[in-house]
Amino acid sequence: MASAARTASRAFLRSTPATSFRPAARSTRFALPSQGFRASSRRGYASEAGQGKSSNGLLWAGIAAAGGAGAYFYLKGGDSSINSKDFVPSQKDYQAVYDEIARRLADETDYDDGSYGPVLIRLAWHASGTYDKETGTGGSNGATMRYAPESDHGANAGLKVARDWLEPTKAKFPWITYSDLWTLAGSCAVQELGGPTIPWRPGRQDRDVAACTPDGRLPDASKEHKHIRDIFYRMGFNDQEIVALIGCHALGRAHTDRSGYDGPWNFSPTVFTNEFFRLLVDEKWQQKKWNGPAQFTDKTTGTLMMLPADMALIKDKEFKKHVDRYAKDSDAFFKDFSDVYVKLLELGVPFTSKPEDRFVFKPSE
Repeated sequence: MASAARTASRAFLRSTPATSFRPAARSTRFALPSQGFRASSRRGYASEAGQGKSSNGLLWAGIAAAGGAGAYFYLKGGDSSINSKDFVPSQKDYQAVYDEIARRLADETDYDDGSYGPVLIRLAWHASGTYDKETGTGGSNGATMRYAPESDHGANAGLKVARDWLEPTKAKFPWITYSDLWTLAGSCAVQELGGPTIPWRPGRQDRDVAACTPDGRLPDASKEHKHIRDIFYRMGFNDQEIVALIGCHALGRAHTDRSGYDGPWNFSPTVFTNEFFRLLVDEKWQQKKWNGPAQFTDKTTGTLMMLPADMALIKDKEFKKHVDRYAKDSDAFFKDFSDVYVKLLELGVPFTSKPEDRFVFKPSE
């Protein structure tokens, strides 16, 4: 039944006329009925799921299902004294990590609009988006954002929230590298917030401070199309892939104490949809009058925002044709986003496995 409800919810989000997301009046803060909407936005994860999983019966069932060394780690409760080099995790073990993140996303709703999911996606994105195809440096392999100066780069402001939030999971599963944990968490968050399936594979190794990348490799929200292309072409993306990746602005919001910008991009910042594109095309945008950096606000309610880099996607004709397509076709966006997000998370990683060996994680019910 939860699966059916989840499917119906996603179908509703894709097919409902855009005006249904546009209420007659909004406060300056995102203001949908919080608890009901947040519960429905997750993949059917019932509030009682956490309680059920605490029962002894399910505990031992989970241990039996994990099997072998996976069960050993489960029983040890993430004992960091265990030598992870002697442990070879299986897909079941990585699914257990996924399940733990999904459970916490459902249970811990005290952040922003009710979910840590968007900031986990941003962490995975920024950890991966430092890749340089010419030098082979950067990317998700290393998790070098653990160290200054990379952790202090302006584009990474606020990501300590995500890194700290994942520490209990790392402690419970000490065998997983930070590099794999951050990218797995980003994949989990996309799926748990109603987005497409994100195939994922392990194989990243953590590196030390010497591997930190220089500042300036991530996109600057104040820039336009030339800067966007310079940043993404350096990683090896084309125009279509650039637009699809930026579509993750469907989730989350900007914060004045981090980027300097303020507000959500749409009315459902904890649900993965194509609304970012539809609003870019259909809404009238005007420059916001305030003391902060240049940003745009919707003319209808004055509560949403777009960055200068977002507006560049409809000013540039090559970018705009992809914006138009994704605004009209949610399925096309979901497919293309999945493909390019997987590519982003794997940039520069020296995998020993093949692409066809990627795991497809079962989402929560």
